[in-house]
Parts: sequence; structure tokens; C-alpha cells
Amino acid sequence: MPTNAHKYSILLPTYNEKDNLPIIIWLIVKYMKSSGFNYEVIVIDDGSPDGTLEVAKDLQQIYGEDKIVLRPRGSKLGLGTAYIHGIKHATGDFIIIIDADLSHHPKFIPEFIKLQETGDYDIVSGTRYAGDGGVFGWDFKRKLISRGANFLSQVLLRPNASDLTGSFRLYKKEVLEKCIASCVSKGYVFQMEMLVRARQHGYSIAEVPITFVDRIYGTSKLGGTEIVQFAKNLLYLFATT
Repeated sequence: MPTNAHKYSILLPTYNEKDNLPIIIWLIVKYMKSSGFNYEVIVIDDGSPDGTLEVAKDLQQIYGEDKIVLRPRGSKLGLGTAYIHGIKHATGDFIIIIDADLSHHPKFIPEFIKLQETGDYDIVSGTRYAGDGGVFGWDFKRKLISRGANFLSQVLLRPNASDLTGSFRLYKKEVLEKCIASCVSKGYVFQMEMLVRARQHGYSIAEVPITFVDRIYGTSKLGGTEIVQFAKNLLYLFATT
């Protein structure tokens, strides 16, 4: 019997994650099954040239088509549109967003769900910057960039959340749909704008401290272009919200 009456659709956008995908899905299945929650994992692969989709098909055979849902796209079209694509195919009334690169540990998902139930929160967000949350595996430069970006975001946007640039979150499905429809940003700023729009809509936000671990396989997709784009969009949000 499920622990509650809800179903949780876990969106997993991927691009060149063939080595990480079997591990992250095994962990998701382990913690969701042991917790007794009803779930599905929707893999949204954006035409990965490394064979990620083929690995996903093998995993679907192992865990079943009801648990591993494949909704690939032909090319890399962006994170926001990946979420929109995933929501269209989601059968759950809650959406969980998690990175496929193992930086977000699925062991925290049951904590997200239990906290959401205690206050009927619209959003539960993982935070690296409150309680016993933290980061493991980053060098000083990466930590400085992240802390600086988060500090500036807090000062300028007043989001009522301690970690604005993270992406490990649980949303009520209709809340996520409305937040996405309100967003104009792309790239890494998109996650930040989601919480800003949530504040504007008056949605309630709770936080779970998490440990963020740098990716083991593959390379980070954060570069100079993304940092410049982040600064531009931060100023835009400051001026318009």
C-alpha cells in the first residue's frame, strides 16, 4: 500500500549522463520503494551523443515502463522547456526536479515529501546554505561563485528562500506549471527566477538542508558564458520584480 494517496513524478533531464544515469535511477528506486511512495521517473534526454538514451532504455527494461518513462527530444533545447515537456507527460500530482549528475542525493526526497505534508507547502526546496546543508567536492573558486551569486540574489530579489540557485525541489504540479509560465529566463538563472515568481504568486516555500556533491562522471556545464548570462538576468529580475 502507498504511504499516501499522492503520486510523485520525478523529472530527470539528461545530456551526456550515461555513466550517472544507472546510479541515480537505482538510488531513486531504492529510496522511493523503501519509503512506500507512489512514483514515476521521467527521463528527458536532449539528444545525448554519448548513448544516454540507450542506457535509459535498458533501465526501463529492468525497472518497468510504469516506473521509468522515456520522453526524449531531438536536441538540447534548454532546462525550462525540458520541464514543460516532462510535465506534459507526468501523471503525478507532485513534481520533483533532481539533477542526473549525482549532485543531488535521492535520499532527501522522502524528507521533502514528509515536510510538504506537514504544512501543505506549495514548494519544498533543497538548501545548501541553511541548517546542516553544505557542498562537497567544489574548489574555492566554485564555492565563491555560488556563494556570491546566492548572496547577490538574496539582497536584490528577497526570495524568502536561503538557496536561490539550487535546483533540487518538489512542487505541486499546478504550482510548477504556473511558475514556469511566468518565467522569462533561461539557463542557470531559470531556477532562481522560479522561486522569485513563486514569491510573487504568494506560494508557500519550505526548505530541507541537503548536501550537494560535485559530479563524479562527466564535466560541469557551468562556464563563463553562463556566469555573464546570470549577471544580466539577475539585474533584469531586480528591475522587473
